[in-house]
Amino acid sequence: MEFIDYYKVLGLEKNATQDDIKKAYRKLARKHHPDLNPNDKEAHKKFQQVNEANEVLSDPEKRKKYDQYGKDWQHAEQFDEARQSQQHGFGKETFSGDFNESEFSDFFASMFGNTGSGGFRQRQTKFRGEDYHAELQLNLTDVYKTHQQVLTVNNKNIRITIPGGVENGQKIKISGYGGPGINGGPNGDLYITFHIFNNTKFKRHGYDLHTIVDLDLYTAVLGGEIIIDTLDGKVKLKVKQGTQNGSKIKLKGKGFAVYKKDGEFGDLVITFHVKIPTELTDKQRELFEQLSKST
Repeated sequence: MEFIDYYKVLGLEKNATQDDIKKAYRKLARKHHPDLNPNDKEAHKKFQQVNEANEVLSDPEKRKKYDQYGKDWQHAEQFDEARQSQQHGFGKETFSGDFNESEFSDFFASMFGNTGSGGFRQRQTKFRGEDYHAELQLNLTDVYKTHQQVLTVNNKNIRITIPGGVENGQKIKISGYGGPGINGGPNGDLYITFHIFNNTKFKRHGYDLHTIVDLDLYTAVLGGEIIIDTLDGKVKLKVKQGTQNGSKIKLKGKGFAVYKKDGEFGDLVITFHVKIPTELTDKQRELFEQLSKST
């Protein structure tokens, strides 16, 4: 896999603080966000690299391994074990760690696939490929129903199915779409973290949606029919006479999609906000006064 310098991606030096990393990530993520660059493939690629760099450098443990092993940081533990075996089993010289990219790659290749200087074939160990991590930003309406989308990961297009009902921050695994294995080992996996932005007037609580509907005083008192919006379109709703301000009703099956259960939806909870008229005509005022005296 091509080596990507995560520090250069974020425009930072290796001595950058965690606060520096956070600020750089936020700035570049906004700059290259797909919503702001819908037809710019280069911006999309940079956005993915920025997310990948932040995924590693914002985690102190991952960053430590990356600083020491570069692109092979995910094999750090396996490499250390193999290096110790190399030292004790074959009497090789000791290594101090902190390899640069070429030194590490040469040593790694000699340990796990090439013929040793003594003329014998060293033991080849199969290693699983590294896992890839990506972030996908979607609107709430994008995950209302199951759909397919093409992602570009490490310059490869991957078509994935995004189940309706995905939660903000949820992570899914796509097996075998990570880095290639070493010495015939299995490929790593691809982990996708979803960031869901609410682009609607509804509030999501689990699989239920909540909204506030304004109701004029006359409909609240006398009852009637109104048209309201749902994520699945407009519906006609009957309002009972004497509906109180703050009262709630529930529309079954008009909420959000239930994750990995096609055709199942939560409920839409409506809170009525009765609007009191602030400007009355003389006739309206007279009628309200007559009504108040009759009670």
